[in-house]
Amino acid sequence: MRISDPDHSDSPSATLFSAPLREQLDQLALEPQLVFSPMPQNTWIPRLDRERLAILPPAPPVDAPDLADRVRGMLLGVAIGDALGNRTESMNPAEREAEFGRITGYLPSKFAGGKEAGTPSDDTQLTFRAVEQLLNDGALDPDELAFRIANDRIFGIGRATRDFCNALRTGAPWWEATQLSAGNGALMRMAPMVLPHLKEGGTQLWYDTALSAAVTHNDPMAISSSVAWVALLWRLLNGDVPDSPGEWLETYTEVLRILDHGQAYESQVDHGPLEHWRGSLSGFLDIHVRDALKRKRTVRDTGAEWNSGAFLLETVPAVMHIVSQHGHDPHEAMLVAVNDTRDNDTIAAIVGAAMGAAHGTAWMPAPWTEQLLGRITGDDDGRLFDVVDAAVERFVG
Repeated sequence: MRISDPDHSDSPSATLFSAPLREQLDQLALEPQLVFSPMPQNTWIPRLDRERLAILPPAPPVDAPDLADRVRGMLLGVAIGDALGNRTESMNPAEREAEFGRITGYLPSKFAGGKEAGTPSDDTQLTFRAVEQLLNDGALDPDELAFRIANDRIFGIGRATRDFCNALRTGAPWWEATQLSAGNGALMRMAPMVLPHLKEGGTQLWYDTALSAAVTHNDPMAISSSVAWVALLWRLLNGDVPDSPGEWLETYTEVLRILDHGQAYESQVDHGPLEHWRGSLSGFLDIHVRDALKRKRTVRDTGAEWNSGAFLLETVPAVMHIVSQHGHDPHEAMLVAVNDTRDNDTIAAIVGAAMGAAHGTAWMPAPWTEQLLGRITGDDDGRLFDVVDAAVERFVG
């Protein structure tokens, strides 16, 4: 799927719109909805206007001959990235390297009797609870998704998801329990949203993704970044892998610009040139990540400048820097995500989804799959692999 904006495109591409994109955005004259009030269940709840999603063209059906392997790679990539990173989450990359060297496999885990093994945190758990909801119901059911998210223990739960679960457990409906949070807790579990739409495509994919994100993170940036991410995964699953760093970045930002037009967030950086930077996520990517790619800066270098934590204005630039710079080499992309970022388990899980969708499973080292315990909860070894098999059979056939 291509949507071109001539002011930002690195290479020629055909537009899907009869009018210039910027004209359509100006005609909308929409601003993010920033005042929350409880809404009936049958109204549009996400804090992203429907009209923005309506600009997006229908997703074409996915017909890649190796789709089953790509879907398998996408789902396993989430679990592998999470497991590679979650023993050293939140460490400064230099401190992590001093203690562990360059991490290339699973570290010893107390949850596996001290063995080197892949165990899950919230990234894997919430992604696969979403898969199980889709398998059970055949389509997104936000009530059921909310129940599954909150109904069992979550390892390493983020603050917004924790607050959501606590509110839901008091009896509040999900649209009241949801949080105004621009953290990465929705984006990390978004890959499964492609599954029910693979065979037919269409526009419902965009609305379902927005609604799924809003279940826990009803924030304009959380929703717009998730929809743009699903659009990128859709292209990768179709076997249309970008050829250059600039094309990787543009594939994501061309959709994001439509959705976050007019949004403004302030960076949480407390030093350097990005202190108090304010603007949209797409604007940050267009300026800072694009410049980093042109100058061939390392992810560790840019992470020291704009951070690489759980705030989406940090997570998404880190993810897009990694996949744009290393998308042709999925193994290296995963190692950079694990070693050179702070919120490394979530960033590696998100990168893993993209690398699996783009390249399938053949690139995954045998120890990464063989030593992955396949847990979704604390003691259900192998269940994750069964869920992946069921998802491939149900949604790919």
